[in-house]
Amino acid sequence: MILIKNGKVVNSNSIENHDVLLDKSTIIKVGPNLVSGNKNCKIIDAVGCYVLPGGIDPHVHMNLSTPLGYSSDNFKSGSNAALYGGTTSIIDFVTPKRGENLDYALSSRIDEAKVSETNYSFHISLVEWHNNLEKQIKKCIKQGYSSFKVYMAYKDSIGLSDSELRKVMNIVGKLGGLLLIHCELGDKIDVLRNSLVDEGKIEPCYHPISRPAETESEAVRKAIDIASTEKCPIYIVHVSTKESVDHIRIAQSKGQPVFAETCPQYLILDDTKYKGEFDETSKYVMSPPLRKQEDSEALWNAISDGTIGTIGTDHCPFTKSQKEICRNDFRSIPNGVGGVEHRLALVYTYGVLTRKISINKFVEVTSTNASKLFGLFPAKGVIKPKSDADLVVWDPDAENIITASKHHQNCDFNVFEGVKTTGCPKIVIKNGKIVVENC
Repeated sequence: MILIKNGKVVNSNSIENHDVLLDKSTIIKVGPNLVSGNKNCKIIDAVGCYVLPGGIDPHVHMNLSTPLGYSSDNFKSGSNAALYGGTTSIIDFVTPKRGENLDYALSSRIDEAKVSETNYSFHISLVEWHNNLEKQIKKCIKQGYSSFKVYMAYKDSIGLSDSELRKVMNIVGKLGGLLLIHCELGDKIDVLRNSLVDEGKIEPCYHPISRPAETESEAVRKAIDIASTEKCPIYIVHVSTKESVDHIRIAQSKGQPVFAETCPQYLILDDTKYKGEFDETSKYVMSPPLRKQEDSEALWNAISDGTIGTIGTDHCPFTKSQKEICRNDFRSIPNGVGGVEHRLALVYTYGVLTRKISINKFVEVTSTNASKLFGLFPAKGVIKPKSDADLVVWDPDAENIITASKHHQNCDFNVFEGVKTTGCPKIVIKNGKIVVENC
């Protein structure tokens, strides 16, 4: 048993001076002045701290296979970093090869994830259309995996054409699933990328030029339009532009089931990071790329008003040497950055403490909404009796400076290097067990 006393218990809709009693992996009581009645119960004094539901990161890529090798965090190292940041559950992806059965790919991915120190689940990527796809999707849903992902970019490997996208939306909508969409106009981006390299423009600074804001926002508009016709709920991942937010907000105002996510990098960093030498600028090659400051402001406003409902990380770090291999062609630089360890601290510091969002909204976008969208609620994402004992005792005053020399991510640099944060996990509890203490 564990009894957390004297903390402020925060849910998405409340803040209460309550104690929390845990027995094994379950919350059994929440209320004032609790006693355990068990002499072996561990007492945690949370005076001056918030007690939060464990963070849920709905968008990570651990152990991702690429032409330059795997991303630098596997499920073991990446989940460990997540715990140190207060995230107790991650949702990764099953990405089959073309021609591979979804069920086989899912089974293989589950085997890879067994070393995870966090709770985990998966979205299933749909990388091609074929006549047997509906049957395979049904089987995934029957096994409890009802969220699927498609890409409008990367059409030479995992992306779908517009006609394939329409067919997939029709099936997923009909079967009651939720479709995640990477919204970028792949064909237009390929033309831009290739023309830049043909002109000898090979440095990382041309990466954002090859993926301008309209290649995302136009894809978002197109995806919304198709989803409306096919009656498919959609979740737009890593939204980065003001114009994308505008399209999403309009669709939501009409009652269309359109959900949206952004990431800390798009809230905290901007495209000035692409000015400089390769060793520095290549660190920030991600898709979509970093945008303007005004885009970041629009994203914060969208989080505040509920247009954007979740904050994931798209965690997918690579090492300096993996980036270095592609010095002569920005198109080949592995896309991705790390952030699963810093998500809560960054959102708290630059959202809550700047009064862009409330502490309740903080819990909502880092835990509760993801739980509701992806079938984890009410077991996760809320602190109440019978819910899972995934909790964070959050010290609101602890000050830190993010640095690669001290982080737990398996990467030799950090895109948030030198960023100051206030607030961090003091104790992290997963499934009723203390997994991080006094970090």
